[in-house]
Amino acid sequence: MINFIAALVAAYLIGSISFAVLVSKFVGLADPRTYGSKNPGATNVLRSGNKKAAMLTLLGDALKGTAAVALAFYFQDDLELSRADIAWVGLAAFIGHLYPIFFKFEGGKGVATALGVLLGLNWILGLATAVTWVVIAYFFRYSSLAALIAALFAVFYNVLLFGINGQAAAITIMSALLIYRHKQNIANLIAGKESKIGQKKS
Repeated sequence: MINFIAALVAAYLIGSISFAVLVSKFVGLADPRTYGSKNPGATNVLRSGNKKAAMLTLLGDALKGTAAVALAFYFQDDLELSRADIAWVGLAAFIGHLYPIFFKFEGGKGVATALGVLLGLNWILGLATAVTWVVIAYFFRYSSLAALIAALFAVFYNVLLFGINGQAAAITIMSALLIYRHKQNIANLIAGKESKIGQKKS
C-alpha cells in the first residue's frame, strides 16, 4: 500500500508541471492564464499565434502523462503494482495537471495529459481516442467538442479492450473530470459562443 501511495504522489507531482506556463515564459509569451480562456493548455497558447509554443505545450502535457504511466510500468514489479494500480497512477498525473501544486492549483483541462495516460496504458487505446478527437475536430473545428466526445469514447474503447475492471474505473473518473472541466465550454457550445480551433479570443 505504501508503495502505491508513493507512486500516486510521484505521478501527481509529475502531472503538476505546467508546460503551458513554462513554455510561454521561455519563449516570451504572456502567461496563458491571463488571456483567452485563461486555461493553461495548448489550445489557449495557440491563441497567442505562436504555433511552436502550442505544439511544445501539447507534447509536454501529453508526455508527462505517458511518463508517469511508463515509470509505473517500469517499476511495477519492485512496487508490486497491478495494471489497475498503474491506471490509478495515470489518473493521479491527470489530477496533477488539473490542480498543479506548483501553480496554485490553477491547471488546464487535461486533454493532452489524458491522451498521454491512455497511450501509456495501451497504444491502441490511446490511438483510437486520438483519432476520435482528430475526426471530430476536423469536421466541427471545436477543440472542446472533440475532447468531450473523445473522453466518452475512451471509456468505451477501454471496456472493449480490457473489460470492466479497476482500469475502467480509473479511466471513467478521468473522463468524467475532463468533462467537468469543460463545463463552461459546454455552455458556450450550447449558446453558440465557443471559439473554434485557431481563432484568437480576446
